[in-house]
Amino acid sequence: MAWVIDLDGVMWLGDEPIAGSADAVARLRATGQRVVFVTNNSGVRVAEQEEKLASMGIDAEGDVVNSAGAAASMLESGSTAVVCGGPGVVEALEARGVTVRQEGPADAVVVGFHQDFDYERLRAAHRAVADGARLIGTNSDATFPTPDGPVPGAGPILAAVATAAGVEPEVAGKPHEPMAAVVRSMVGEDDLTVVGDRITTDGSLAVLLGARFALVLSGVTESVDPDAEPVPDAVAADLAELVAAELDGAEPERAEGGATDQ
Repeated sequence: MAWVIDLDGVMWLGDEPIAGSADAVARLRATGQRVVFVTNNSGVRVAEQEEKLASMGIDAEGDVVNSAGAAASMLESGSTAVVCGGPGVVEALEARGVTVRQEGPADAVVVGFHQDFDYERLRAAHRAVADGARLIGTNSDATFPTPDGPVPGAGPILAAVATAAGVEPEVAGKPHEPMAAVVRSMVGEDDLTVVGDRITTDGSLAVLLGARFALVLSGVTESVDPDAEPVPDAVAADLAELVAAELDGAEPERAEGGATDQ
């Protein structure tokens, strides 16, 4: 069995670890279950995410994949791309053998989360797409969770470029097929559990993989609408409670009320 676990909102909020999450991963691994981490956060390099997990006592080298890697998988080695994103996108593209440019012409424009997005980046991305480049988004998440609540994610940045260029972007990250293909290459397709804090991305990825979906309420989703789709196979306050329920048979407390999946 393999567990496909999100990072933001499941393992941590910003720089703050979520209590019990590291111990929960250790418990799963102690039973011989594979644990990998799959995140839509493309803003930072994979090594930084691995180091952050290591600071929590989790050895995750080679077990982290982000949406930047999924986006890079959509391009051929030797192609060119204008980046409207952070260092995680540049890292993934260069590892794929894609030449990164500041301006077009290019084969693609790759958009991801970055906090220094400005008009100049929008202009360069728009110009390259207008000249024929593919528009690829690492993900389209509207927000991501922080200790102070959700903040704008990559989705609004991607929407700005798509609106200016008048095109429909291709999206790489959860819950789309490029990310699903990366996950399959890591852990196969059998007996998977996807854990996340967002029904629309983590839950839909689970459906695409034919996996169980476990929703935790420690990130952007604080309560569950019974009519939400897909319906989670399990709901828990956080990863620690979820793993306790799975391994010890403890019944997690389910939150009631309307969905706040953002």
